[in-house]
Amino acid sequence: MARPDKAAAVAELTDLFRESNAAVLTEYRGLTVAQLKKLRVALRGNATYAVVKNTLTAIAAKEAGLTGLDDELAGPSAIAFVTGDPVEAAKGLRDFAKANPALVIKGGVLDGRALTAADVNKLADLESREVLLAKAAGAMKAKLYQAAYVFTANTAQAARVIDALRQKQESEGAAA
Repeated sequence: MARPDKAAAVAELTDLFRESNAAVLTEYRGLTVAQLKKLRVALRGNATYAVVKNTLTAIAAKEAGLTGLDDELAGPSAIAFVTGDPVEAAKGLRDFAKANPALVIKGGVLDGRALTAADVNKLADLESREVLLAKAAGAMKAKLYQAAYVFTANTAQAARVIDALRQKQESEGAAA
C-alpha cells in the first residue's frame, strides 16, 4: 500500500509531466544550493526545475504516458519541466552546464518523444521561435515579391515597347 505522501508526490509529478510540453532530465551531483538557485532563476519563465525521486518519477512518467525516461533515472536526478519555449529552456540548461560542469544533461521528452542528451543539445542549438518565424515570414515575403514581379513583367515590357514605338514615330514625323 502506497503512503499518502508518496501518492501525492506521484500525482504532482504526473500533473507536471502532462502540463509541460517538454521535460529535460539532469544530474545535479556536485552542485551547491546556490548554484541550483541560479539555475532556477535562469530557467524562470520557460521551465520549473525540481529535484525528484527516481522511483516516483518513473511511476509518474508511466501514468502520464511517457516512455524513454526509465533508463536515465539513476543517481541524483532533477527535471526541468518546460512550459514555455523548449529551445530557450534547452539553451539555459546547456549554458549553465558549460559554466558548471557538475550539471549533466541526461535526456528528456519533447511532445511525448524521448530525447537523448545529444538531442537536447541540438535543440539548444536552434534559433529561438521568434527568429525562426521572422525568417519564415521573410522567405514568404520574398516569394510574394518575386510572384508580383513575374506577373507585372509582361505588362511593363509591353508598356516600354509601346513607348519606344511612340517615340520612334514622333521622331520620324518630325524628320519628315
